[in-house]
Amino acid sequence: MADLLLPTTVVGSYPQPDWLVDRALLKTMVPRVRVRELWRVDEAHLAEAQNDATILAIRDMERAGIDIITDGEMRRESYSNRFATALDGIDNDNPATITNRAGRPVSVPRVVGKVARKRPVEVEDMLFLRRHTTRKAKITLPGPFTMAQQAHNEFYKDNDEMVMDFAAAVNEEVRDLEAAGADVIQLDDPWLRNDPDAAKRIAVPALNRALQGLKVPTVVHLCFGYAAVVPGEKPSGYAFLPQLADSTADQISIEAAQPKLDLGMLQDLAGKTIVLGVIDLGDRTVETAETVAGRIRAALEHVPAKRLVPAPDCGMKYLSRDVAFGKLMALSAGAALVRNELS
Repeated sequence: MADLLLPTTVVGSYPQPDWLVDRALLKTMVPRVRVRELWRVDEAHLAEAQNDATILAIRDMERAGIDIITDGEMRRESYSNRFATALDGIDNDNPATITNRAGRPVSVPRVVGKVARKRPVEVEDMLFLRRHTTRKAKITLPGPFTMAQQAHNEFYKDNDEMVMDFAAAVNEEVRDLEAAGADVIQLDDPWLRNDPDAAKRIAVPALNRALQGLKVPTVVHLCFGYAAVVPGEKPSGYAFLPQLADSTADQISIEAAQPKLDLGMLQDLAGKTIVLGVIDLGDRTVETAETVAGRIRAALEHVPAKRLVPAPDCGMKYLSRDVAFGKLMALSAGAALVRNELS
């Protein structure tokens, strides 16, 4: 695997079965606080049901031929809230309400004390994934900047101090995840584009603190939001991207297919491996292998094959399972076409 050109991966999530979550409710939100009513299964049987769903996700990724898989994030209500709401300093019983960029009220965690990790959160998830696959396994965590952006600060006088405490909590978790067998660790930090001025000031130090001491490959993921939640046109460039060249992350994961990203900006990340979105999650039509191959070939004009990892644009949880599986099959087949051309 270490020598495989164009290894394929997923960003993180995979569709949760309809028997596990209320998908109609899920489509209305990306939860920041806990939303227990999202789960269709009684609390007494929920962990077992989530385990079964995780095995389904693992097997789908394996059958589709994906080289670096995840657990599909079957146990999460969103990519960020499970970890963020498990930390000390967070009041989960009395969330704050803010107005998001779309003008809608959103419930978010209230930070009422010093943010710190009080226990492992995803370590059992990683151990379960490791037991059920022989493939390279990646696990994801929300990034420190994004968690701070998704919270209401009622404790810190300096928001940057809060970001760094989130980073310290992430670092404790990722060290345990590495020990639990993670081959790759990814931080999801899409809100770096939300406040580029703050990102330029604190994002790279926070990422470096969060990833400090790791020996396995590390990834930072950026995107413009789930296609199901952020419909319509997306920007063709990122407000905060070249600065990540100065981070210690080995890989930068970016959404590129749906927004038709100007791939020339990849040259600003020289030295980083690029996890490139070549699967458009805004289009429910399953790509052909040739379409995927064409997107990979376009990227190779800017990034050498040894530094390119084809992937979907973002997490796939808002797709139907049949569409998600078809798109992963196309991803695997498209990468194989280009790989054969390069051999």
